Amino acid sequence: MTRIEWTRKAMKQAARIDHARFVEIRRAVEGLVRWPDCRNVKALQGREGYRLRVGRYRVLFTVHEGAVRIIRVEEVKKRDERTY
Repeated sequence: MTRIEWTRKAMKQAARIDHARFVEIRRAVEGLVRWPDCRNVKALQGREGYRLRVGRYRVLFTVHEGAVRIIRVEEVKKRDERTY
């Protein structure tokens, strides 16, 4: 069983997300307790850690000694037909 720890920065970022989206993110993060059998997770290139994709959001985290540490929660601003 893996523990999930949130950094202060990640909690502040999550607090700015609307409640419905945060529920989706929290549910996906809770799925990380089955590490390494997780979906939508990729290793980061060029630095330590992993990325979990949840819709338009990315959750960056590291895994150390049986604990998943959530570092950041970011929204990805994708281009669409209105960008140009």
